[in-house]
Amino acid sequence: MSRWKWNAALAMTVIAGLTVLTACGGKAQTTGTQGGKKIDFPTKPISLIVPFAAGGGTDTTARALAKSAEKILKQPITVVNKTGGGGSVGMTEGSNAKNDGYTVTVITVELTTLSHLGLSPITYQNFKPIAMMNYEPAAITVRSDSQWKTMKEFLDYAKANPGQLKLGNSGTGAIWHLAAAALEKGTGTKYNHIPFEGAAPAISALLGGHVDAVPVSPPEVKSQVESGKLRALAVLDDKPAEVLAGVKTLKEETGIEFSYIGTWRGLGVPKDTPDEIVQLLSDAFMKGMEDAEFKEFMKKNELTIVAKDSKSFGQYLKENHDKFGKLIPELGLSKK
Repeated sequence: MSRWKWNAALAMTVIAGLTVLTACGGKAQTTGTQGGKKIDFPTKPISLIVPFAAGGGTDTTARALAKSAEKILKQPITVVNKTGGGGSVGMTEGSNAKNDGYTVTVITVELTTLSHLGLSPITYQNFKPIAMMNYEPAAITVRSDSQWKTMKEFLDYAKANPGQLKLGNSGTGAIWHLAAAALEKGTGTKYNHIPFEGAAPAISALLGGHVDAVPVSPPEVKSQVESGKLRALAVLDDKPAEVLAGVKTLKEETGIEFSYIGTWRGLGVPKDTPDEIVQLLSDAFMKGMEDAEFKEFMKKNELTIVAKDSKSFGQYLKENHDKFGKLIPELGLSKK
């Protein structure tokens, strides 16, 4: 080949490459294989359904992760809030979306409780898990002027006075009610459960002296603990919470260990989504959780990153589903 022809061929190759980049908006795509064939994904924007209201913790966390994941996926991720039914409306819509990977849904702990409560037919089996992004345990918290200085003192009083201690929770059948019920089972105690419309009203009731304690997440009580208004006695988890410095776990305080319950957030896609797309999305969102901007957001909002990939998150979902499948009927809350 003459030098002139070789240069011409090279120029045509470059032009062809530029044409492909232009067609793709100048953005590289994530690639994988499906049925032995190479796939390009995504080639258009992705919708992220958030089953709770804009501005709440689940919404802001999802938006922060979406922003970081966009850097990897090279496509916009548009958040769509679909509220109602304790999260069931949005999660149901997400599970019924087209199974092409372009609709991702934020799934929360309610996915593993609502069906057992008889409030929704949807379960974790309606989704293929993408990744888990966040987990917060319960922290047993009392007023700073209460008679209980340690978790042992609190449990001893509860055993001596069954049903007398009033524990405020975030609603009957809601996660902090279930966490308190797990505490009962694990420690042989009994409480008078007082429901409120969320954790914030329960904390207000504690501050006002209307309940004796609350089992809510460490971030929800941190400011009041630091100001000296409240005292966290123990964290119901296998490790301490970073946001409550110096507060030990229940096991460290008392030697008691059981199957703890906390709140979590993750991502899923419809159950028939091809595994190759699930893996591409899982890889992208897992990398998004390593992004400095996302880590800074979580630190600023005192939220804990707990990253699980598709496989480990799937196992975790089944464990949660089975756990609540036993606990909720024992509480007489099942309406099946």
